[in-house]
Amino acid sequence: MLKYRLISGVVMSVALILAAYYLRPLYVWLVLIAVSSFAQYEFYAMVNMAGVPVFRLVGILCGGAMITATFCTIGPTAEDIARAYRWEQLVMVGTLIAVFLRQFPQKFNDRPIATIGCTLLGIWYVPFLFNYFTRLVYIWHSAGLSNEISHTGRMLIFYLVLVVKMTDTGAYTVGRLIGRHKLIPRISPAKTWEGFFGGIIFAVIASCAFAWVTDFTIGVLSFPLAQAMILGVVLALSGTAGDLFESLLKRSAGAKDSGKALPGMGGLLDVLDSLLFGAPVLYVYVRLILA
Repeated sequence: MLKYRLISGVVMSVALILAAYYLRPLYVWLVLIAVSSFAQYEFYAMVNMAGVPVFRLVGILCGGAMITATFCTIGPTAEDIARAYRWEQLVMVGTLIAVFLRQFPQKFNDRPIATIGCTLLGIWYVPFLFNYFTRLVYIWHSAGLSNEISHTGRMLIFYLVLVVKMTDTGAYTVGRLIGRHKLIPRISPAKTWEGFFGGIIFAVIASCAFAWVTDFTIGVLSFPLAQAMILGVVLALSGTAGDLFESLLKRSAGAKDSGKALPGMGGLLDVLDSLLFGAPVLYVYVRLILA
């Protein structure tokens, strides 16, 4: 399993680098939609395993519409950001109406509240949080099919993936070596407090190393060492929370992994879980502090 895990990790890393540097805007949009939709599909599959019916197609289409609205409207000015939020709110209202209306023809569903709630949770958990990748990439210039990924957006994504995945690596390594005290055994029996703190240390080291290699900048953003240390801790905590949340979902569904798409790693949602919580945290931190 470790061999397959390493192979999958290398392949995904290479794919991320190639996509960030060589994909045209149209294909960036398609990749965002594809990744979000597949992870959302895995979430709905777990919900079905727990015995809750959901409106899978409606949820995935609404999630794709949300990402498309941001992709086509986001930009660096206050007017661009306000326009993007207006379109996103319109999509979210349309999403609520679509899910509610979809429930009306259900003649034999005796759990309508659970169906509506889990369908909406799939939208807010996966594409809503994943959409912060779109914001991180395109907030520095006008988005849309005519604009390339900016250097700042590209570096922010690299930084996010590096720090969050180093948190996972540190937690796994330290936990396997010296882990003795369980973190939250009812949610994730394998996670330990030693691994938790090991993940934070790995994240801070990775964050500081990234700041040093990039001469304490992230594109147009100044990124001093003190901020690198703080953000390393913040992203480690948010990534761990995302990992635990998905563990809770899998445990409720009686599933070991969200899927089998990635050999040695499980499903795509198993890889994205910590990033889904890390992306909005990084976006807010960048907008309020670094920018």
